[in-house]
Amino acid sequence: MSRTYRIALGAILTECNELGGMPIDLSWFERYELLRGDQILALDHGVVGGMLEVLRQRPVQVQPLLFASTCPGGPLTADCYQMLKNELLQRLDEAMPVDGVLLPLHGAAAAEGVGDLEGDLIQAIRARVGDTVPIVATLDLHSHVTATMVQHADALLAWETYPHRDSFSTGQRGARLLADTLEGHCRPTMAMAKVPVITGGFLGSTEDQGAFARMMQQTKALEQRAEVLSTSLFLVHPYLDQPEMGSGGLVITNDAPALAATLASDLAMEYWNNRFALEPEMMTPAAAITAGLQTQGGPVVLLETADCCGGGAAGDSIASLAALLKHPQASAVVPVVDAEAAAACHKSGSGTTLRLKLGHQHDPRWGSPLELEGQVGRLGDGRFVYQGGIWDGVEGNMGPTAVLHIGAVQVLITTFATYDWADEQFRAMDIDPSAVQFIVAKNPMNYSLAYGPIAKRIILLDTPGPTPASVKHVPFKKLKRPYFPLDTEIPQLKPTVLT
Repeated sequence: MSRTYRIALGAILTECNELGGMPIDLSWFERYELLRGDQILALDHGVVGGMLEVLRQRPVQVQPLLFASTCPGGPLTADCYQMLKNELLQRLDEAMPVDGVLLPLHGAAAAEGVGDLEGDLIQAIRARVGDTVPIVATLDLHSHVTATMVQHADALLAWETYPHRDSFSTGQRGARLLADTLEGHCRPTMAMAKVPVITGGFLGSTEDQGAFARMMQQTKALEQRAEVLSTSLFLVHPYLDQPEMGSGGLVITNDAPALAATLASDLAMEYWNNRFALEPEMMTPAAAITAGLQTQGGPVVLLETADCCGGGAAGDSIASLAALLKHPQASAVVPVVDAEAAAACHKSGSGTTLRLKLGHQHDPRWGSPLELEGQVGRLGDGRFVYQGGIWDGVEGNMGPTAVLHIGAVQVLITTFATYDWADEQFRAMDIDPSAVQFIVAKNPMNYSLAYGPIAKRIILLDTPGPTPASVKHVPFKKLKRPYFPLDTEIPQLKPTVLT
């Protein structure tokens, strides 16, 4: 008679920015996914949906704990993290004894006073379940994998695609590895190796012929070896500020720890050898617009990646907008997060002419508001549904939202920052990005999903903000040199190996 295994499932999943952005409190999770107990079992999408799909086919009884997931932002407030952590641990205590733990995490979260949220959470869970209960966690490939995470987890598996199309299948892989471990089919042994390469995600696609895509293919090819259970390649989230940050590879073998360390080290050195191919070139907004006006047809995509909500920025920059308004003939669509401006538009009403301050009112470290006059267009509640990616099928919430027409420019003004997958936010407010000369996009990769097929040109901008395309000018405090791109050569470099 086969045994039924009790597997606890739960996590806190978000990405945090320690250079800027707004603190994440409980309301952020309430706008996305804050699920408890049996609510988790109803998920059929994303990483948790993939986990549950596999576990239903195995001799497993799922013990659902707490699943809290939200758009990236600044670090979690201390109160928010303690509240979520304590509830998750309490639910774990109530579910004990368990045979295994499955954690759908991100890998680049932080809280006030806790720089390594995932490591802190995994360590707390390990203290409760003991050394013999396997813990398997899934991660974003933009994780900051720490020694604490590796020490207290039995297996860490990362998403394989960027743009992130494979959260469901990664959930499946994580659940499958945990179930196989419990059933005695394998004994995971893990090593993470990294080098001090700190770069943005603009050149980190897995869908082109670039360096990161080639390295990902090499990494996944190792899984064809009989001794290898899983491989992951990490482009570290560069907007944390933590010691020992770096990019590299993680290998899980079947009871072959030395092989895992060797293969992971090889991946890390390959990453170092490709470092120059991951550092992009940029243009000022003024130069980019001049070049765009000389481009035949449209639209031209202006990538203001330094204000990426998906990387934890507030989304309130108007650097591109200010430059566009100097060219009244240029038609454009521009997203800006500004709760005060959105409220003013709603109070004034559709069709009215309104003078207001716009921009840099949530995270004013990066610029000053502009006084503008425009006509209020469509108003809405800001709700939309994601059509793919991490939150496929989940309702997004921009809060009270308005379209402000300033000459030929349409400004999408939202109350809350939201993660960009494609163009759902624009479409929810009846804005057609294909009908303008310039599209301002603030995500370094996902813009390609909506605008890649229609863009006549894509220009990466150099603007102020907490999610810059290059970290050359970031004044890190905890991350110490040497690191690329500030140090292009590091004599006698050897990867840091975590086991």
